[in-house]
Amino acid sequence: MDVVSDAIAAVRVGRPSTSRLRVAGSWCARLDPYEGAGFHVVLAGGCWLLPDGGGDPVTLGAGDVVLLPHGAGHVLAEGPADATRVRRAPVLAELRRTGAAAARADAAGREVELLCGKYRLDRSRVHPLMAELPEVVHLPNRVGRHPELRSAVDLLAREVDERRPGSCLALPSLLDLLLVYMVRAWMTQAATGAWPAVLDDPVTTAALRALHSDPAAPWTNDRLAAEAGVSRATLARRFTELVGRPPMSYLTWWRLTLAAARLRDTEDSLATIARHAGYGTPYALSHAFSREFGTTPGRYRAAVRTGSPS
Repeated sequence: MDVVSDAIAAVRVGRPSTSRLRVAGSWCARLDPYEGAGFHVVLAGGCWLLPDGGGDPVTLGAGDVVLLPHGAGHVLAEGPADATRVRRAPVLAELRRTGAAAARADAAGREVELLCGKYRLDRSRVHPLMAELPEVVHLPNRVGRHPELRSAVDLLAREVDERRPGSCLALPSLLDLLLVYMVRAWMTQAATGAWPAVLDDPVTTAALRALHSDPAAPWTNDRLAAEAGVSRATLARRFTELVGRPPMSYLTWWRLTLAAARLRDTEDSLATIARHAGYGTPYALSHAFSREFGTTPGRYRAAVRTGSPS
């Protein structure tokens, strides 16, 4: 596994969902904050996105993609809505019920077509790469930019429209692919943020790739430096400077994050989870886990199953 794949896989839970929306005339819809990530693709027309909390409005045109990686509440509107209208905006579900009728009633108006979706995410152990994504990631439609993202959008739009045989498998897979491509696209155009720089550094990238490929291996600073092709001192300096923690500290954090994900998503025994996370015994894992999370693995598993992780 690579870092981007692991960062997404560690927080993703359940199945993503999507729907297509057509509206026309004067319209406005509110989307409440969500424990996950949301996205919108403008298939035709254009609209405005107004983030909660007074963020700058975002003008969206045909072909634009916008990701809200932290589930921020926001309003979608036909134009730059005034404050009164924003407060009275219906929820998106209500707009979906009335949208088709509005489009038929106002055929002369500008019709807007959107592909809207969301991903369920577990925010209790977010990888720093995902944590540093901004509240709104706007990916404008520009010729020659992010061709794989454009292809995924086209495939997804067709699949949502036609619901052909196999759609139950194709749709979630395409949605997972879309999330990867949106994160990739942000990384290529990000003006700020540590992780685009981290993954642009060959030494740090080589070390991270090694750790993520086999986190249970008996890594040491010397062995990891040899894997990256540099001295131990050089690796420690560059890794710590870019990632924000030393290599072995990052490895411990990542191993415990993987253990937490297995406790959440599987029925594996503590011994099995310890082996996959690189701990020799269940006791060793339990001790490290309790120090990091402030609770035992068993209590953590019970808590996340009831929706209230410690």
